[in-house]
Amino acid sequence: MPGGSVTDTPEVRSAAVRLADATFRGVTVPPVRDLIGPDDVRLAYAVQRIGTRERLAAGARVVGRKIGLTSPAVQQQLGVDQPDFGVLFDDMDVTETSAAQRPRLLQPKIEAELAFVLGADLDTDQLDAMSVRGAVEYAVAALEIVDSRIADWDISFADTVADNASSGWFVLGAQRLSLDDFAPREIAMNMTIDGEIVSTGTGSACLGDPLNALAWLARATREFGDPLRTGEVILSGALGPMAPLLPGARIHSEIFNGAVTLGSVDFTLGLPGAEAGER
Repeated sequence: MPGGSVTDTPEVRSAAVRLADATFRGVTVPPVRDLIGPDDVRLAYAVQRIGTRERLAAGARVVGRKIGLTSPAVQQQLGVDQPDFGVLFDDMDVTETSAAQRPRLLQPKIEAELAFVLGADLDTDQLDAMSVRGAVEYAVAALEIVDSRIADWDISFADTVADNASSGWFVLGAQRLSLDDFAPREIAMNMTIDGEIVSTGTGSACLGDPLNALAWLARATREFGDPLRTGEVILSGALGPMAPLLPGARIHSEIFNGAVTLGSVDFTLGLPGAEAGER
């Protein structure tokens, strides 16, 4: 995992401009791998860091991070052997945001996850599943609405990393769960759209344990010089397959520990022109 300052090359800058233009104009763009290569981790994160820097300069606030590519099947599909991560900004949290006020999406898909909220910084040399567990204040059921600025989701590893790990929005459930009461690797999940089950999964599908994913992220961000901090929301990775998301869709997801429902989360994707107040 690369660290240090942004690699400032004409190719990296051009890739960042291409992705920023997609967001500004609300249109998809060709992949950026023609500029930075399909699997150059260092250059891909350099593009992402430029995008992050520009969002912060425009007034956005970082509220957490997201982990992607935690599924072995997806890693195999893209020919990679590691997850990736992106930055969560304040406007991505649409838990309480009316449909009319949400940022624009281009090609949304949805996946169910377990989110962690940190009660302590993760900035030490010892960062494994056991050590990061103690930094979790609570967990919640979560939905991540992923998106891609790359046309037709035609992405390589470098494309998705550069595009802030194909980030879009996220929604958090209301029930705060203590890790004293359950083991994340043992949970099960189902997600429905308009009452039909579209995804099922388990905690063990997320790098073997969502806490493994959190530990990986803690090490990676610390190496970048930007460690995880108290209060940040961490989307730990999909528990099952993602599903397409169409306007008006009503999503419900639950996480279980055996026969016990631990938490749930609901979300409705507003129709075009939705009035403020629709959730």
